[in-house]
Amino acid sequence: MTTATTILSDVPGAGMVPSPQRKPHHLPAIWYNTKARLGIVIVGFFILIAIFGPLLAPYNPSAQSTALNSSVAGPSLTHLLGTDQLGRDVLSQILVGTRTTIVLGLLTGIIATFLSVAIGISAGFLGGLSDELLSLISNVFLVFPALPFLIVVLGAFPKSGETPEIILLAVLGWPWGARVIRAQTLSLRNRDFVAASRETGEKSWRIIFLEILPNEISLIAASFVGTVLYAIGASVGLDFLGVGNTTTWSLGTILYWAQNGNALQLGAWWWFAIPGICVALIGTGLVLLNFGLDELGNPRLKDAAQQRKINGRTWRPADPTPVIRNHEAPRSAPLQNYQNGLPSPSSNGKLTKTPSFEELTDAHNPPVTPTGLPRSQSLTSQEMGAPHHEN
Repeated sequence: MTTATTILSDVPGAGMVPSPQRKPHHLPAIWYNTKARLGIVIVGFFILIAIFGPLLAPYNPSAQSTALNSSVAGPSLTHLLGTDQLGRDVLSQILVGTRTTIVLGLLTGIIATFLSVAIGISAGFLGGLSDELLSLISNVFLVFPALPFLIVVLGAFPKSGETPEIILLAVLGWPWGARVIRAQTLSLRNRDFVAASRETGEKSWRIIFLEILPNEISLIAASFVGTVLYAIGASVGLDFLGVGNTTTWSLGTILYWAQNGNALQLGAWWWFAIPGICVALIGTGLVLLNFGLDELGNPRLKDAAQQRKINGRTWRPADPTPVIRNHEAPRSAPLQNYQNGLPSPSSNGKLTKTPSFEELTDAHNPPVTPTGLPRSQSLTSQEMGAPHHEN
């Protein structure tokens, strides 16, 4: 018996893997992406905290407690997340500080994304000298030393609120999105529907807003999410270094006071660990949401994320063509032994050695003599007519 194998590409109609019937979607398409859905839940939770957190705070985050043993007190029924060195409630600080961090990230993302879209689409659509000039400006901002610049400028304006920080982060955060949007615009401006709009006499601004911009919505949304992530991370880092606005509560400010109060040396893990976990969760939610938007807008990533079950094996569209082996037709022993070079029973019942692949190769390719002929075909000295000497 021989092994029965089937290659899907050789079977008519096998390349068309039937998709399972899907129920009609009543929610936005992004909700049906697992990564995006998880990111939306995490980010939405912290947005709710930013909205209602100050209303739910049990104490004034700046109020110092004069009660006995209230300094660096662990979690208890009175203070669910403990207190800091001055007896201030850490839970109230987190509930109030989350709003500052989220609002700063969203405002920075809106301003930076607007600059990215305006400069990226203008450079890609106009082309020529305008493209070269705007690309030069983007490259300059990309290599600009942002961190030293932020430390110097924000250090010169202490206690000035979050406005300078938002403006500086937005001005320094737009080039990455602008380059991606420019590349997409260069691809779209040569499409047939854009050329048809030009031929019908459409104005440039109508082509940009009605033809090009709608085809870049997913890309712009992913750029916005990435910019918000950058802004939140940068603001927390600057506040932790003490160059941000330390007069108002934010997640970075809590970490700044925890570091100044030697929370690690005092063993007050709740003082720095819980705000750090909040920052990590916000970043994780934004990253998952960004991945989901990329898969939604990029057909290749979307197809690679899908998978099918074929013959009990999980198969993705990016995998090679699957080969299905018919397990009901067992492999014959002589054939299997032939491939492995193992002894097999002969016709007379005796155990014989099945030649291996190397032995078969040597049999079909006999050794070659120095004359260049196989040994069986080489001529002796008598056959070649050489003189025979008798002793």
